[in-house]
Amino acid sequence: MTAPEISPSKIKVAIIGAGTSGRHFALACATAGFSVVLEDVMPAKLRHAESDFSSLGLTVGLALTIEDAVREADIAVDFVPDDLESKLEIYSMLDRMAPPKTILCTPSQVLSITDLASCTYRPDRCIMFRGDPIPASPVRLLLAAATSPATQALAHRLFTTLGHPVHPEPDPDLPQLLKNMNTSKL
Repeated sequence: MTAPEISPSKIKVAIIGAGTSGRHFALACATAGFSVVLEDVMPAKLRHAESDFSSLGLTVGLALTIEDAVREADIAVDFVPDDLESKLEIYSMLDRMAPPKTILCTPSQVLSITDLASCTYRPDRCIMFRGDPIPASPVRLLLAAATSPATQALAHRLFTTLGHPVHPEPDPDLPQLLKNMNTSKL
């Protein structure tokens, strides 16, 4: 699946969390030509990131609030801890603060995108990925039942531009939230 041909510089990527993974992902996106805003509530992490990027001649926007980071984002990628409570909290905040067009994307090795998507007003714009962020490493795009083809296409475009072979697949994980479980089998 391919997205319409849009220059990476026209695609705005908000990255939430300037820890090691978030900084590396921001660096990869900026190097590939995407317009990037990196957010963290810790100013020291943003100063560290700013130093890294400026020494490489890259321009990355920095934000101290999620609201500022996602204001114009086409896709928001979070790098918060991989536990249900943290992911639900960040998805709730992103859902409230990002414009309706923004796709919510998260890395997770253990959670269900079906659970996260069901807690937003934009389940069609939610997607998850699994895989190593090192270019050329395969990335699995996990799709909730409601994930739209446009969401899948833009996420696919992001990761292929970053140099990843991309393999989309339906969410393979059992939901943890009771509302998403098939209770007829309980």
